[in-house]
Amino acid sequence: MNDQASDPSRLQHCERPSEPGLARRLSLWRNAQMARRALRDAGEPGLVLDLPAGSGRFWPVLAEHANRVILAADPSVDTLQRAEAQSSEEVRRRVRTFQSSAFAIDLSANAVDCIFCMRLFHHLADGDKRAEVLDEFHRVTRDTAIVSIWVDGNIKAWRRNRQLRSQHDAAVPPRNRFVVCRSEIESEFARAGFQIVDHHDFFPGYGLRRVYILRKQGG
Repeated sequence: MNDQASDPSRLQHCERPSEPGLARRLSLWRNAQMARRALRDAGEPGLVLDLPAGSGRFWPVLAEHANRVILAADPSVDTLQRAEAQSSEEVRRRVRTFQSSAFAIDLSANAVDCIFCMRLFHHLADGDKRAEVLDEFHRVTRDTAIVSIWVDGNIKAWRRNRQLRSQHDAAVPPRNRFVVCRSEIESEFARAGFQIVDHHDFFPGYGLRRVYILRKQGG
């Protein structure tokens, strides 16, 4: 395996389970709803790779389809073990975990029906890095990919940009989450060989998060 210390997908590993407040519970509910709709739009795929799996937050949603086989990969073995430990026994039985990076997926070509990626792309500011991941997704999926990303064209993105401009001369900590221009990321999908099937916004016109359902074109 390659050295994965600089893998942006490791940024999510600071996630820790806690008792969520109302806003957090609503956010979790909305994200789960978007995931279900995306899986429906992808044709309810039977063999899904969750990458990077992180805390296993979406495993219960993925397991709602009784005949679905769930693979879950993450650069960190410790993270996978924690995800399994905090999952129910019923969900654990449905998930097969392995260590892997999104930049070099340890699976053969056309290995899964769908790649489910909810916790990576908003950490990638570099279009070349996104292209690397999308090329790997195109290689490994035989049909679809579900990708969550922060996009512009909404109130939160406008506020974020205004805040960044106001902090231009101030000493601020480095960002690890980024907003991408919608036209830019959609062009990147096309260059990687994906067609957009549909998309769902967390809060249309207001929220940053958009989930794209992509279909592989070519071979």
